[in-house]
Amino acid sequence: MQDFGLYIVITNPVLGYLKFTEICVAEGVKMIQLREKKLTDRKLLNLARQMRSITHKSQTKFVINDRLDIAMLCDADGLHLGQDDLPWWEIRTLWSKILGVSTHNMDQAKAVLQAPLLPDYMSFGPIYPTSAKENPDPPLGTAQLTEIYKLRKCPILAIGGIFEHNLKSITDCNIKNVAMIRQFCELDDPHKLRNKIRHIKQALEERK
Repeated sequence: MQDFGLYIVITNPVLGYLKFTEICVAEGVKMIQLREKKLTDRKLLNLARQMRSITHKSQTKFVINDRLDIAMLCDADGLHLGQDDLPWWEIRTLWSKILGVSTHNMDQAKAVLQAPLLPDYMSFGPIYPTSAKENPDPPLGTAQLTEIYKLRKCPILAIGGIFEHNLKSITDCNIKNVAMIRQFCELDDPHKLRNKIRHIKQALEERK
């Protein structure tokens, strides 16, 4: 899989999931992930199907967090698994589409990169302190991010506490792929969301 740049994790967006997704597709965001842990299974599936209908036949890849069953039922483009989810190396033999894996320290990251089967991309973080999760892992910093980038065998996705003011510190590590959550989901104005997406995409393109 090639580098994809901006990766937006969508969790309870102020603008609503469908409007938010429509804007991401219109602005050419290459990867979006639905991460919603508080909905019932049926509501999550219905939401995933609606979002998938918006991304269908677009350049925006739609990824489901954690749930292989939901990803299969909504015909998602990708599945993202965490360290406490089903073993990704076993899912790799069942899921032929995009597969991403979360890592939260050097040992976890090296284990993924040394595995016989590789995911399509690997997230590494949190790089900076974050409140996007109820119990976040300790921040890793850019020195470890740089080390993991040197060992890469698949695209590395930096995640955790990344905003416009510290984006340059991430791209200075040669990182091409950056995940953001609050930067976008907290916006309540479609115009501001479009402009923010364009600005971040341009910043990442300029660092290639």
